[in-house]
Amino acid sequence: MEANGSSNTAGKPIQCKAAIVRIPGEPLVIEDVIVAPPKRCEVRIKIICTALCHTDLTFWKFKDPPAVFPKILGHEAVGIVESVGEGVNEVVEGDTVIPIFLADCGECTDCLSEKSNLCTKFPLSPSPWMKREETSRFTDINGETLYHFLSVSSFSEYTVVDIAHLTKIDPAIPPNRACLLSCGVSTGVGAAWKTAKVEAGTTVAIFGLGVIGLAVAEGARLCGAKRIIGIDVNQDKFEIGKKFGVTDFVNPSNCGDKTVSQVIMEMTGGGADYCFECVGMKSLVHEAYASCRKGWGKVVVLGVDQPGAMLTFSSFEVLHSGKSIMGSFFGGLKPKSDIRILEKRYMDKELTLDEFVTHEVDFKDINKAFDLMLEGKSLRCVIWMNK
Repeated sequence: MEANGSSNTAGKPIQCKAAIVRIPGEPLVIEDVIVAPPKRCEVRIKIICTALCHTDLTFWKFKDPPAVFPKILGHEAVGIVESVGEGVNEVVEGDTVIPIFLADCGECTDCLSEKSNLCTKFPLSPSPWMKREETSRFTDINGETLYHFLSVSSFSEYTVVDIAHLTKIDPAIPPNRACLLSCGVSTGVGAAWKTAKVEAGTTVAIFGLGVIGLAVAEGARLCGAKRIIGIDVNQDKFEIGKKFGVTDFVNPSNCGDKTVSQVIMEMTGGGADYCFECVGMKSLVHEAYASCRKGWGKVVVLGVDQPGAMLTFSSFEVLHSGKSIMGSFFGGLKPKSDIRILEKRYMDKELTLDEFVTHEVDFKDINKAFDLMLEGKSLRCVIWMNK
């Protein structure tokens, strides 16, 4: 359906509020901005609420290229379609949607295959532009260009998103839960469900119990894992992890002269069937590999390490261990189909989302969400745009 002018703002610029990063690491500034109408294959949406993800925090502090400023962060969100550009027929004005940083064009070899969720037509990149023509839809009231973030930029009352990055969802799901499906929770659950394909009755070890690790535990629980071992230096994470299916806990600080992998091997009688690295440290990837059972053990890497970090395995070890190691981007999920499955599982009271939300704030207090994450006090803080 093409934009038909049924909205009194369709085809016109919209002035609204957005939280802008002008100086890296400095508090976000809420200003008036101008959001241009959507162009071909684009959709303008009104954000209902958005959550703060650790990736936002990382890029908020990041000073070096490809970092650019001023920009509008935010990528875990839910919104309502305000208007659509030419060539858009997946959604119409009034639909409830979630934007997802990972594209699903539905046309390339990868998107048409069940084996991959890594779109070839619109590969993930740190580009600050709308991808089809590399321009911005944001300016401040002085006409200065504001840059996009991860193809979403949800820290704005209105944003423009390519249709390849939008998934229509059931409006019945509460928005402060729906937004969680945009990134972190889906990534973790998907890693257990789609990437590792965790089998019922198996043992899982999870290195790092942040939101991603806890979501892996939730996914493993849904898959029927018998034993879910959480590994974290924060002892409090055991009680939190129990809400998501964690059955055992290892604190590396309490292992004495043993390595974590030695402890895991002893606990499991030969290693875990599946190990997930959710921190982003090459040393933990090696530890996860050492913690995996020979013959069929799988290591799934979700953590984002420093650029250039290298893994080192001996050829002999790889050949003789029979283990496998793989990466998992967005949990291997296909945004336009798999998110709807997770949405239904939440509505059917199978998937846990509520426990991930530890705080909620109004948009005017968005910097409080950053403080809570920096202080380690929140899993997910939901930011309501107009509560």
